[in-house]
Amino acid sequence: MTTQVIVLNGGSSSGKSGIARCLQAILPEPWLSLGVDTLIEAMPVSAQTSASGIQFPPDGSVVIGPEFRALEAAWMAGVAAMAQAGARIIVDDVFLGGAASQQRWKQALGALRVLWVGVRCDRAVAAAREIARGDRPADMAASQAEMAHQGVSYDFEVDTTRTEALDCARAIAARVT
Repeated sequence: MTTQVIVLNGGSSSGKSGIARCLQAILPEPWLSLGVDTLIEAMPVSAQTSASGIQFPPDGSVVIGPEFRALEAAWMAGVAAMAQAGARIIVDDVFLGGAASQQRWKQALGALRVLWVGVRCDRAVAAAREIARGDRPADMAASQAEMAHQGVSYDFEVDTTRTEALDCARAIAARVT
């Protein structure tokens, strides 16, 4: 059975989006790349700044409310429906809840063939990338570097601390069936 979905999980600024772009460039078939950032950007501003939606306090934490969870569940179901309809999907996510986050994806993706990939990066390197990006609260990358992986099981892991996104993508592509 062929891989239908690749899920990249890692903390902020770990390199997931760069890997996703490289995968799109090197995989022989077309793959859609959908990230949690896309979901957040699609939400109304009110849901991006309220306790019922999602909040990004200055300490780098992320506060998730019930409105965000409901929209996230609908988004996950939509991603799964696209894969079931024949689209190949790369998901770029941060499992803030570790194993519970992975379980939500497993439930949404059902019987689809998924390649679960952990994207690790040294917290200091991720923090430096975060500063260079300038679009994230300080300390977000450092706080998520390990938290996103707690209790999560992977088919494969890459570490972007010293490995370029393209090399990581090539290693992942070798595992896509």
